[in-house]
Amino acid sequence: MKESHLLIKLPDGVLGLTRQEAARRLKHYGLNEIAEKKQLSLVASFLLKFANPLILILVIAAIIAAALGERMNPAIIITIVVISVTLDFINTYKSERAAEALKERVKITATIIRDGQARELPLSHIVPDDIIFLSPGDLIPADGKIIQEKDFFIDESSLTGESFPVEKSVGAEVFMGSSAVTGDAFMSVTVTGKNTKFGKIAESLAHKEEPTDFDRGMKDFSVLIMKITFLLVIFVFLTNALWRHEALESLLFAAALAVGLTPELLPMIIALNLTRGSLAMAKHGVIVKKLSAIQNFGSMDVLCTDKTGTLTENKIALVKYVDGLGRAAEDVFFYAYLNSQYQSGYSNPLDAAVIEHKSADISGYKKIDEIPFDYARKRNAVIVEQGNEHVLIAKGAPEELFGVCNVYLVKSAEGDVPQKAGQFNRVYGKVEKKMDEEALIKIHQEYDRLSHEGFRVLGVAIKKIKDQKKVYSYDEERDMVFCGFMAFLDPPKTTAAETLKLLEKYGIEIKIITGDNALVSRKVARDIDLPVKGVLTGIEMEQLNDYELRTTVEETTVFARISPDQKTRIIRLLQKNKHAVGFLGDGINDAPSLKAADVGISVNNAVDVAKESADLILVEKSLRELVEGVILGRTTFANTMKYLMMTLSSNFGNMFSMAAASMFIPFLPMLPVQILLNNLLYDGSQFTIPLDRVDSEDVLHPKKWDMRFIKRFMLVFGPASSFFDFLTFAVLFYGFNLVNGAFQTGWFLESIATQIFVVYIIRTKKLPFLESWPSPLLIFSALLAVFAAWAISFSSLGKIFGLVSLPVAPLLSIAVITALYLVVVEILKRRFYRKYAAVSPA
Repeated sequence: MKESHLLIKLPDGVLGLTRQEAARRLKHYGLNEIAEKKQLSLVASFLLKFANPLILILVIAAIIAAALGERMNPAIIITIVVISVTLDFINTYKSERAAEALKERVKITATIIRDGQARELPLSHIVPDDIIFLSPGDLIPADGKIIQEKDFFIDESSLTGESFPVEKSVGAEVFMGSSAVTGDAFMSVTVTGKNTKFGKIAESLAHKEEPTDFDRGMKDFSVLIMKITFLLVIFVFLTNALWRHEALESLLFAAALAVGLTPELLPMIIALNLTRGSLAMAKHGVIVKKLSAIQNFGSMDVLCTDKTGTLTENKIALVKYVDGLGRAAEDVFFYAYLNSQYQSGYSNPLDAAVIEHKSADISGYKKIDEIPFDYARKRNAVIVEQGNEHVLIAKGAPEELFGVCNVYLVKSAEGDVPQKAGQFNRVYGKVEKKMDEEALIKIHQEYDRLSHEGFRVLGVAIKKIKDQKKVYSYDEERDMVFCGFMAFLDPPKTTAAETLKLLEKYGIEIKIITGDNALVSRKVARDIDLPVKGVLTGIEMEQLNDYELRTTVEETTVFARISPDQKTRIIRLLQKNKHAVGFLGDGINDAPSLKAADVGISVNNAVDVAKESADLILVEKSLRELVEGVILGRTTFANTMKYLMMTLSSNFGNMFSMAAASMFIPFLPMLPVQILLNNLLYDGSQFTIPLDRVDSEDVLHPKKWDMRFIKRFMLVFGPASSFFDFLTFAVLFYGFNLVNGAFQTGWFLESIATQIFVVYIIRTKKLPFLESWPSPLLIFSALLAVFAAWAISFSSLGKIFGLVSLPVAPLLSIAVITALYLVVVEILKRRFYRKYAAVSPA
């Protein structure tokens, strides 16, 4: 919202609600939200963390054991479970608070009249009988009625499907979900939240958001892990309970095994990754509204954007104004100035450039009505009164104006602009010429010449209206007189070429989707060294069916004279071609495209409807900030994959080995409390993964989830881990004749070392430490976890967990086996990536 809203003139007698009354109504009616978020208390949120089937099995089993007389093991199990859940809760809570704090920075507000003053307040605080001030680009925040308006048109397409703006006069109803297009108005709120027309529609069509590629990949991965865990644990429990061990001990062992197999930290690791990623992106000028969009940001390989402000400086200046034959014409500027001053739509840079160029005396002209801009006509019009005459002045895309003009004006006397009653008649009577085919060719040549020179060109046309009215419609825009062209210049950004090379380096293709004509767009692309594979106009696009266009969008760099519906169509077809598409937009009509894209990107000074639809908000409209965001998105994805790959390699292999060993040795290879301690230390070492460094090569290409890669990784590295586990079993059981506590301690130490240290290997495709260093925190947390495990086994605390002190020889053997395992994993890793590079997440 603009600060000028706070200085608006209120309608006579309108004071709005008092703060006290508004607070009372907010308590009575609730927040103005379609689906009110249920805020759980901290205690409820903490207890909800226990609603995990595996955690519940452990707790229930521990309670049963305590009831049967055991004291130590149940107490240890419950303690470890509480510590694990508490760590999860604290980190998740901090992540959520940080994410909410970022959202507050781009929260949408409304201009509400309270106590006789206009105030900017959150949309959710609106209550019935509030008075709201609306201007172009504002969302209609609730249902209500117009109490005062000036040339007020709104877009109701989200409710009615009608693409043309609808005029709203005093007493007319307006509905939540619409947005202001032109003019301004005051509305009185009648209903809010779920009781609005939009709220009822949303409630009846309630559905969850469409899952992203990453969401679907996570779901597939979770199903795979749960299937394996369920089958393995049931098999282990039944085997041990029926033939080898007592039922309760077998249940505890199987449940602990399930906890070890399950990557229960995955949701928290993802949340930490996304939150820390969003905080880092905020420092680079990218505010994340929807955390899951970070994953899509990293996988983005096509970015669709307008050129204004992203590829150009967005410092538009009016350079020349000429008649249809290219001769300087003050009349053209005067008519354009009248149009720009009196149009009440969303303020755009072209109108601002006209007004800032120089002033003109329009004191003799009174605005009668306005026909707002829309993408079907690609023009706007104002109707002014001068003396006893009404004149329609249209400004917009030249090719659209050509079709509604039948005559054109040549240059009038220098400086001779209509200022007195009757002068419109003089202009019409003496300097108009018929717009025949020959004239149209000449005028078109002038238009093409200006466009080739890189100018953004608007046409200006006028019409004297015989049948005067108070309200005019689109039907008046015919049999007009073409006056000439307004030529604007928006120079390319000096950094655009360098930024485009960066985007190309990171595997992102730029596609320009613009309302400008093809010649101007091609000239801008040429100036910034953007290779143009092809140019397609909106008219040409309409001639193609979806099958034909799916091929054409791949071969096109510049889409010119494109409507909002066509933007969305382009994005949908690129998605069908397996692209992850980003769309950068800030206009009133960009909302559908922002929602359709995999990553909707807007800017902080965009209109409300665009910001509301976006996933990410740029503090400044610059592709440079986008590049930084993409790198951070890919870094987030890479660090998430590190945790998954650790789970699928050493951790998964260790748990599988333990399950197998339990069927061949006369005692449990590891006690349930030892498995849980192992898992707690392992999880603790992984909290620093979101802060790890990522190799520069790993962010060069779009990151996408691939289950083929996941399964292959598991089938290669899982068995490798199990092989060394079985080697450890053999050395401890047959080589050193260790049994019960001694055997369990030896395997506990080997398991924790291999599980944790393998992160140094699989976190990079390079040679660890020599070619790629982990972050200091990851080095520290891994060493600390392993040291803690070994220290516990030698301390009195170890007795609580059934651990004992081992002689030097078994300890040296465990160290050698761990080192051999890491060397083998490094060799396997290099061969794996050479063979399966095509399906690597990078």
